[in-house]
Amino acid sequence: MKFVHTNIAARDWKSLARFYIDVFNCRIKPPERSLSGKWLDKGTGLKDAELEGVHLILPGYGTNGPTLEIFTYKEMKDSGDSAANKTGFTHIAFEVDDVEETFHKALQNGASELGEITGQFVEGVGELKFVYFRDPEGNIIEIQSWNK
Repeated sequence: MKFVHTNIAARDWKSLARFYIDVFNCRIKPPERSLSGKWLDKGTGLKDAELEGVHLILPGYGTNGPTLEIFTYKEMKDSGDSAANKTGFTHIAFEVDDVEETFHKALQNGASELGEITGQFVEGVGELKFVYFRDPEGNIIEIQSWNK
């Protein structure tokens, strides 16, 4: 058993994929997807599902590692604003070399502020520096670095 991907349902998969490529050095794992049919309806529980999108290779992994899957369905439903304390999936996290630099790069590429860069010593693990922010479509991202 292994973990394979996390999906983001995006209003504009091409634009959101570009954000993750530009900020986090993700890479496209071909092929781009354009999917529909009874098999997709059956698996997703949707009626007349049609989607387009791409899988992105995450930084730190090779082509067989887990991916970030970004899809846009022909019919999208707005989920409202996410929050760090809502039930269910709340954010994805990336370990980065420089939290400040990556945070500023994300903001320059359409992200929006949510929290402030902060740090804390975690006993047995080391010094954590992190911040939460929103990607251009409002999904929460955490970036973190550890000084052990």
